[in-house]
Amino acid sequence: MTISLTDIAERAGVSVKTVSGALHGGSARMSDETRQRIKEIADELGYVTNLAARSMRQGWMPLIGVVADELITSPFATEIIRGLDGAARASDIAVFAMTLGGRRDIGSVIEEVRRFRPRAIAYASMYHKVVSLPEEFAGTVGVMINCRDANDRVTSLVPDEVGAAHEITSYLIDAGRRNIAFVNLPGLLAGELREAGFRKALTEAGFDGAGAQVLPAVRRATYSDRAHSLVLSHVTELMRGAEPPDAILCGNDRVAMEVYAALRRVGAQIPDDVAVASFDNQVDIASRLDPPLTTMALPHRAMGRMAADILLSSDAVPGEVRKLPFQLVERSSV
Repeated sequence: MTISLTDIAERAGVSVKTVSGALHGGSARMSDETRQRIKEIADELGYVTNLAARSMRQGWMPLIGVVADELITSPFATEIIRGLDGAARASDIAVFAMTLGGRRDIGSVIEEVRRFRPRAIAYASMYHKVVSLPEEFAGTVGVMINCRDANDRVTSLVPDEVGAAHEITSYLIDAGRRNIAFVNLPGLLAGELREAGFRKALTEAGFDGAGAQVLPAVRRATYSDRAHSLVLSHVTELMRGAEPPDAILCGNDRVAMEVYAALRRVGAQIPDDVAVASFDNQVDIASRLDPPLTTMALPHRAMGRMAADILLSSDAVPGEVRKLPFQLVERSSV
């Protein structure tokens, strides 16, 4: 037998509107005791929300749809989904994702997501970049995560790359390192912004920020972990030079792993001879290196949680770009 709101209302001695408010977040005012009693009665009777009927009444399903721009292919970027899902579930909202890639363009994926009539739609990217969102969908996407709209029409949540690079560079300087090289990620927005923060920190500390050594991690114009690596040759040349660095900042933890191997090949000890620091905090790498790697943790989960808050509270400011701070994870490589 299907249990209705009327059945629960009769058992609780309240109106159907009150029951709906207690179970579905409606506008009916009630005490916490009444809300809890209604929920207990609903559980006792085995009530299950009729999502189709609820959708007809509200015009949307209790869902947040995510256009996932390669997001699911990245093991640590999935923290965005975890943060979003955790915050959404607190409001009885589920999260689903549809992957963008291959022959599926942005417009077709957004239309596919819209067929499910979600309460809100987010766009999330695997890495920090600028996205050319089609004009007709600028009002459909409620928030962009780990990326920003090229025309600044949508609220965007991005990592504070400049701030993170400034912080980790200052940390190395405070640890007594004076000759810091940076093996960076060419062709990526994150790499460009991190280089700016790196040079700024050096300049503020009284060093030659403009003349600092910034070297590409790969031969290709745009970084990929599948591209031909230049790390070994860079590290070998640096350490055999007239003024070898006493610290190497790495564009990400994968680059740091290669730097570790290259330093060992030339007989350098970490951190005695050379400190190593990085970005991302890909834990399977950073915590298992020897010594464990000091790195800046990306704010992926925080971006997911903030995105849910924005989407469910209508707290979006079109065109606003919110920069979320990284977290310094101190280990033994500095």
